[in-house]
Amino acid sequence: MTAAAGAPTVKCLVWDLDDTLWDGVVLEGDDPVPFPPALETLAELDRRGILHAAAGRGERSVTERHLAERRLADWFCAVEVGWGAKSAAVRRIAQALNIGLDTIAFVDNDPVERAEVAGELPMVRCYPAAEVARLPEHREFRPEHITAEATGRRRLYQAEWQRRQAEEESTEGRQAFLASLGLVMELRPATEDDLSRASELTVRTHQLNSTGLTYDIDELRRLSTSPDHQVLLATLRDRFGDYGIIGLAVTALVGGDAVLRLLLMSCRVASRGAGSVLLHHLVRQALAAGRRPIAHFVPTETNRNMLVTMRFAGYEATDTDEDRLVLTVDPERPLPKAPGHMRVITGTAPTAQEASPR
Repeated sequence: MTAAAGAPTVKCLVWDLDDTLWDGVVLEGDDPVPFPPALETLAELDRRGILHAAAGRGERSVTERHLAERRLADWFCAVEVGWGAKSAAVRRIAQALNIGLDTIAFVDNDPVERAEVAGELPMVRCYPAAEVARLPEHREFRPEHITAEATGRRRLYQAEWQRRQAEEESTEGRQAFLASLGLVMELRPATEDDLSRASELTVRTHQLNSTGLTYDIDELRRLSTSPDHQVLLATLRDRFGDYGIIGLAVTALVGGDAVLRLLLMSCRVASRGAGSVLLHHLVRQALAAGRRPIAHFVPTETNRNMLVTMRFAGYEATDTDEDRLVLTVDPERPLPKAPGHMRVITGTAPTAQEASPR
């Protein structure tokens, strides 16, 4: 199977294990060795920032032990092993990694398993095991940019897996858990070194994207040096480690308005409230400069949550312009309270929001 024109770049390749990743069946007493082409594909896709997960048949403890013994465990951000449908395992992996099913690919030596996944999840791209060596050549496995952050993406998702385990073990409520993470967001203007990652974000992020606009490096460079625009990047860290660059806001300064033309957030931080924190900062920054906060929003099948987040930050629909909504913050109305579980740093001195997490 090949990608349809315009299909998003693959973010995660889900591997069957027996007779796909390695030569043999673990539960039959084999000590299967990984296929050399599989190891090469694991390494190359990881270098490009594409994640790996496993959906295998068998007993989880036995499979995990074999992955560890063969020094393969560290390649995978999620492992689903059992006797249920592979499509259900793929769905759980997408939920655990918080990525869309249309950004997942699945490889399996068994045509019946591939047909089951394709039938239940038609947006998932499926490939036979014989294709493993050639997967890196396919367009859908070739992201436009390979950034420094892309090469460390696996570590970011593995840290997120630790966070999820900590949350599952927590006996306190949701807000108490978020406060315990010690979340710190840093907001800063984009620099030349950031442009590749910023452009990559506009291409990769669909669910938490206000307009669906994409910018190449040259356009971002022009906007970031323009006195009439602001290109702001957000990074995030907590007690488990660094999330890296997770957000981007492109604002046009038009007369007395600050027009948010693009706001996006990585799906990895959807559950952290990072979008709300960034929006509250942008609104207050615009008002402090004497400008009216305005935002554009283009509805898609996947970005409804972004619109909800914008409304909670004080934006209300006031007009339509072709296929987009125009949202405005009324400066005469009290602003919603900023989320209190995250510190915000703007480079040098803390803003009014930067009190310690409450």
